[in-house]
Amino acid sequence: MKKKLKILFCSVCILYSINAYTQSDINMSTHWYNRANYNPASIARTDYIYLFSNARSQWLNVKGAPRTLNIQVSGYNNSIRSAFGLSIVSDNIGVTHTLNPMFTYAYRISKSTEWNLTMGLSAGIFTRSIYGSLFESEIPIDPILSYNMDKTTRPDANFGIEFQSSHYILGISSTHLFSISKPSYQFISTNNRYGYAIYKNNELDIFNFNAGIQLVNRSNIYDLELNTNIRFKRLTGLTSNIHEIFEIGVSYHTSRQMTILFGINISQNFKVGYAYDQSFINGYNKNSSHEIMLEYRIPFNAAASCTQCEKQQNWYQ
Repeated sequence: MKKKLKILFCSVCILYSINAYTQSDINMSTHWYNRANYNPASIARTDYIYLFSNARSQWLNVKGAPRTLNIQVSGYNNSIRSAFGLSIVSDNIGVTHTLNPMFTYAYRISKSTEWNLTMGLSAGIFTRSIYGSLFESEIPIDPILSYNMDKTTRPDANFGIEFQSSHYILGISSTHLFSISKPSYQFISTNNRYGYAIYKNNELDIFNFNAGIQLVNRSNIYDLELNTNIRFKRLTGLTSNIHEIFEIGVSYHTSRQMTILFGINISQNFKVGYAYDQSFINGYNKNSSHEIMLEYRIPFNAAASCTQCEKQQNWYQ
């Protein structure tokens, strides 16, 4: 009986998402490390080529629960003050599968080493496939359900602006721009709006830390998230060799979800992270979510490309 209820619950959620608000942005707890999924301006990292991937398994032990994979690569060209990136997101929820490949461009308006303002745009396609053959009904052939594969593809675009100084990051963005002001039956992805502010301190002796706040608007739903993260250093006595070795953090959503984050630097340019989500909503608190993150940086050798080389040992940007 319990298994049937879980299947019914997932089916209702899927059908509701198809008929009402369709597909929203992916829900990743490690977005504090990389904001490019919802703000393309954030790829303007001036000192290295950046590779990032995270995979999420949501609502453990619930059949048909979301499974998400995100892969990104980006690099910055100092001579034209531009960053270029590619990303692909694969998201499975029950009988639905979405694929969202995007090309990203970001232009850094300021070349100042003290602050910068960047504008970014992502463009690509959003594809949703519904595999009707995966429906599990108690009636062998249910006339209400379609057992065929239904595939829909639409153009997709995101836009964002981000400001950074030595201690602050401020950003606003909007995703799935082609869905703005359209009725739900005309699009397959929902327009979302983001605003965030982050304080970072990379100048302490033993550890670095950051604290952030983010507000997300999805249709008529608002979610406020608070985050803090501490990154511990290894001290060698040489300023140029001080770098971070591991970190711990915590996030809390007003949707009554808490996240514990942990990361370890395998090398100075390779980091592995893990996030554990726990919901405090009745009926959901028995099914936790887990997320794994990989970050790899390839530093530029050319001095002309490096605008913050003296701070290259610090990860958060």
